[in-house]
Amino acid sequence: MTTQLLEMNPEYYTVWNYRRLLLRSFFENATLSYPGSADDNTASDVIQRYITDDLGFLLPLLRKFPKCYWIWNYRLWLLVEASRLLPSPTVYQMWQKELGLVGKMLSLDSRNFHGWGYRRKIVSALEELSMAMGSAETSMTEDEFVYTTKMIGSNLSNFSAWHRRSKLIPRLLNERNASQAERRQFLDSELELVQRALWADPDSKDQSLWFYHQYLISNFSPRSNDDDSIMLKLPDEDKLAYLKAQIEDLLEMLDGAEACKWIYQRLLESSLMSKSIDGRWPVEVLELEIWVDKLLELDPMRRGRWQDLRKQILP
Repeated sequence: MTTQLLEMNPEYYTVWNYRRLLLRSFFENATLSYPGSADDNTASDVIQRYITDDLGFLLPLLRKFPKCYWIWNYRLWLLVEASRLLPSPTVYQMWQKELGLVGKMLSLDSRNFHGWGYRRKIVSALEELSMAMGSAETSMTEDEFVYTTKMIGSNLSNFSAWHRRSKLIPRLLNERNASQAERRQFLDSELELVQRALWADPDSKDQSLWFYHQYLISNFSPRSNDDDSIMLKLPDEDKLAYLKAQIEDLLEMLDGAEACKWIYQRLLESSLMSKSIDGRWPVEVLELEIWVDKLLELDPMRRGRWQDLRKQILP
């Protein structure tokens, strides 16, 4: 009955919860039916069959409703139950298979944030299982970073890929035991990557590239947290040099892209950041006012925000 109802409408969360109760009951019966059996795997085999069959039932639903929260949540619950009830090697294979599946789904819809969130949980589970099984290699950070590069290469507007990349970078550099020079080289390459993408269409209203650019320049803020930063203890003169270069690049980009609010916003953020370091504006105050006026013109819905920004410039 639950199968038919969910095939009709997978948004029935009560039906998913009822199905969970049914499966839990099946799992308990399987465990009780083979206590101390000569074949230790009998109960596990029955439970694995239930879980595998249910994972198979979900596949057509995921294809039809790829952004339904309840299907993704229930699928994750099945795998968590497998981790609780089945031997680690069996569970590891199931999670590995799931990683391949979500990779295929993201190749069809690379910006499905449900799929990206699900992938993060799969990777975390695989790392935990690898550690529990005593594997020499437990971290998948390098592989996941390469994956984000691949996905960005196929679609620069993939916000989820850029976001995932920003979360992987601090861990990646820590696991590499990267020196300060290596971190600087890494930051330069990331800035070059996103700037090339922005230059390809500077008038683009694509937020994903600008958010990633904001993440990168946040490394130059005096308030940056070393735990999330690419650069550790970067000297103030180096921060100022980076910010100056960013402002110059943005001003050059502005030529012909005067209707892009993101350039003005980033110019002002970089200027405020620079002033917070040495107490001086990197450009004339009149120029800052012009940028604020452009933001008020281009983005009137955030008028209050830009007026507050003006007060920071002219207290």
